[in-house]
Amino acid sequence: MKKILLTLALIASNIGFSQTVALESFATGFSSPVEITHAGDSRLFVVERGGNIKIVNANGTVNPTPFLTVTSLISSGGERGLLGLAFHPNYNSNGYFYINYTNTAGNTVIARYSVNSSNPNLADAGSASVLLTITQPFSNHNGGSVKFGPDGYLYIGMGDGGSGGDPGNRAQNINELLGKMLRIDVNSGSPYGIPVNNPYVGVAGADEIWAIGLRNPWKFSFNRNNGDLWIADVGQDAFEEINKVASNQAGLNYGWRCYEGNNTYNTSTGCPAQSSMTFPLAVTAHSAGNCSITGGYVYTGSLYPNFQNKYFFTDYCSPRIGMVDNNGTITYSTNFSGNSFVTFGEDMNGELYIGAINSGTIYKIKDSSLSTADFNRNTFTIYPNPAKTEINIKANGNSYPDTVTIFDTNGKQVHIQKTKNLELVNIKTSHLATGLYILHITDSEGSTATHKLSVE
Repeated sequence: MKKILLTLALIASNIGFSQTVALESFATGFSSPVEITHAGDSRLFVVERGGNIKIVNANGTVNPTPFLTVTSLISSGGERGLLGLAFHPNYNSNGYFYINYTNTAGNTVIARYSVNSSNPNLADAGSASVLLTITQPFSNHNGGSVKFGPDGYLYIGMGDGGSGGDPGNRAQNINELLGKMLRIDVNSGSPYGIPVNNPYVGVAGADEIWAIGLRNPWKFSFNRNNGDLWIADVGQDAFEEINKVASNQAGLNYGWRCYEGNNTYNTSTGCPAQSSMTFPLAVTAHSAGNCSITGGYVYTGSLYPNFQNKYFFTDYCSPRIGMVDNNGTITYSTNFSGNSFVTFGEDMNGELYIGAINSGTIYKIKDSSLSTADFNRNTFTIYPNPAKTEINIKANGNSYPDTVTIFDTNGKQVHIQKTKNLELVNIKTSHLATGLYILHITDSEGSTATHKLSVE
């Protein structure tokens, strides 16, 4: 079965090239940018591997003074350096943010900092509190990403400790933190607490572990609409993998070093039953020019309906942008030659960015063929809006509604309705609380229009 899945994924990865993905230079002048994120407002925060975090304003200008500098604390170069940044879900009230870096001894450090109490564009460099230090036996496979999940816990992606082939079989060792996805509670305990439903609490295994069997989850993210966890795990010699699971699935084993992608890698010792492992949604092959996958985000913005429900990724050796749907089907952009992409970013509105480590440029990802404004204007009319008990969706052309989905402003799906591809569709809204909603209308071709909906 695994070989069938692999064959299908490889076929899909070589067809359906899309020419609509375009890049627009947004900000320049960075030194080895490796992370792009936001703090719940219009600013972007760009992490430089050498130890700086810089602020990019909504107009693309870069503040001359870094938000934070930790160059004296880190070892940098190759896969080491300042690698990850995550803002606390309550950052606006508590001012906490968390960084992931390799210290001068080459070990992984997770530390908490606070924003300057009088200047929101500066961190308090003296507020550092180290939560976790993990010894790294080699210089590579340090992971890097830290993200808060929809449950409010901090997730930490840890590589297998490096070298090649995971010589210590650390990814399968439940007493090691390497080769794992970790989950900790930064709101309790000292220096942190353990969520009670972590899979190894009260039994053999390290309490911090959420999932095992990862080689180097350099980038992972959560879908803001439904919480799904997407992990792009860097491969060994032949395959790169993309994993997708529900955020509440604890204790999964992603297979490394027993398997690389869907193929056997080393099952000589320490491998549980194949049926107990979670295999990737999609894989890419080194034979197609790939070498090191960089995961991004599921597009949840409103500007580009063709991007809806697609997960974006790239590869260090192949300067094109891949998109994966929920079935694992991959389509690609054209090559953006001369770029070495290593990170994506998501702004407060769900729009996507990508960073090139060689040029130090941050690009905004756009759909050059169609924007929401054009699609909405030409395709559907929504009335009444504001609504009381119902809305009508009228097709303005030959594109008829196929599925109508309504989300609240927190990204929670509150209504979904399959239609019959009629020119006029009626949707009841009497069960919805008064407030603002996001309406997604997907036509029979899979394109999605996004509208704001007000319910009185």
